[in-house]
Amino acid sequence: MAKTSSIQRDLKRRRMVKSHAGKRARLKAIAANRTLPIEERFAATLKLAQMPRNSSRTRIHNRCELTGRPRGFYRKFRLCRIKLRDLAAMGRIPGCVKSSW
Repeated sequence: MAKTSSIQRDLKRRRMVKSHAGKRARLKAIAANRTLPIEERFAATLKLAQMPRNSSRTRIHNRCELTGRPRGFYRKFRLCRIKLRDLAAMGRIPGCVKSSW
């Protein structure tokens, strides 16, 4: 089990990304638009830099939904490798079958 503070910190980042997503997208679009004057694009870049760091999507770290483990994460199942194996062995994941040969 991961530290609860790490899990809560990541959840806080996810909430912040969700709340600031629209504003960040607008500022990025202005900054990337080559038809606008350079001063307006630069002002958008400065506003983007003044936003909280944790509002950036790249700051989110994928964690297991059950344990909060940050490593060995499978995006399709949103689980770490250990819990994926346990649940698959018990038959709790639909469509996932243990292979043998």
